[in-house]
Amino acid sequence: MKVLIVDDEQLIRDVIKEYAIHEKYEVLEAENGMDAISMIQKHPDTDMMILDIMMPKLDGFSAYKEIKKIKNIPTIMLSARGEEYDKLMGFDLGIDDYVTKPFSPKELLARTKAIIKRYRNEEENFIYQDLKVDLKGREVFLKNENISLTPKEYELLVYLIQNKNIALSREQLLSKVWGYDFFGDDRTIDTHIKMLRSSLREYRDLIITVRGMGYKFAFKEE
Repeated sequence: MKVLIVDDEQLIRDVIKEYAIHEKYEVLEAENGMDAISMIQKHPDTDMMILDIMMPKLDGFSAYKEIKKIKNIPTIMLSARGEEYDKLMGFDLGIDDYVTKPFSPKELLARTKAIIKRYRNEEENFIYQDLKVDLKGREVFLKNENISLTPKEYELLVYLIQNKNIALSREQLLSKVWGYDFFGDDRTIDTHIKMLRSSLREYRDLIITVRGMGYKFAFKEE
């Protein structure tokens, strides 16, 4: 598994690299957008990119646009700024996640693993006790009973499962499930979560409210 870390700060690259190596990833580094493009050209088999926005020579947004012409690579953007514009811009370009500095390296790697796993489609089914989600058949079963979900409820559930134990903001959920061209607000997420919990019945508590942020899907491993 090959991960490219792009940041003009050596210390940040070193910290991420340490955690990535611990996860058995092969690590590539670049200190600006131009170097990032060159690195992808030299290593087109790169599986994942962690890309800073504010960099000399070429910023992260511009570098990402050029890299997409070479390869559609899963990407997490890093920024010292938390402005909504930056997040909207990144998601509109097609990035998979956005993390604001300072960040937890452990959480960053958890998000990285979740994105890689999602792209590789490693699992055909999710099973927890009597709850089963058939990811290929797009069906959900409770005690072998096929429960009816709307398409958006299903996509919301799958995205939560694919990012198990990761707190997801309402903004992220809107972006990934509805898309940023959707005309709606946070209440859209809250309404669908309420309906989804109702459909999951005794498993409703697997969807946890993260106060002031959004939701996460979590349970104790058996």
